Amino acid sequence: MTTLLIQNESTPLTVILPGSESMTTEQFYEFCQANRDLRIERTAQGEVIVMPPAFSDTGNRNFKIAQQVGNWADVDGTGETFDSSAGFTLPNSATRSPDVSWIKLERWNALTAEQKASFAPICPDFVIELRSQSDTLKGLQAKMQEYIANGASLEPVSKQL
Repeated sequence: MTTLLIQNESTPLTVILPGSESMTTEQFYEFCQANRDLRIERTAQGEVIVMPPAFSDTGNRNFKIAQQVGNWADVDGTGETFDSSAGFTLPNSATRSPDVSWIKLERWNALTAEQKASFAPICPDFVIELRSQSDTLKGLQAKMQEYIANGASLEPVSKQL
């Protein structure tokens, strides 16, 4: 059975999809392809989370943060940056889409073209999650702990930071 969580401004809505097992990675990819207009993540336990679009003020703040990280990365040249539309399959099997992320070039370049063209099987080295009205502090803290447990670093990525 697959549990589908649809977040609204305060609490997620849980929808149970028929079937006895969680979606496979391939089924989750197909689900995302069939629902391109939705913001979708998946937990390590197989729960599918459908998130609402960001409010305009949150989107503006997120863009400005992404722009700053992207500008830094262009000058630094040691990694690739990603916005909130990029999904990554973490080592614990969760598929997450941080608001902004950065991956060291050597790690990114070690992936195949096929892996890069899907939910790349890699945890970003650096992630930013911007708290919006639909996020709880506890939920964001849990998500950040998940990133750290899966390889995100707390160390500065460059002396230029």
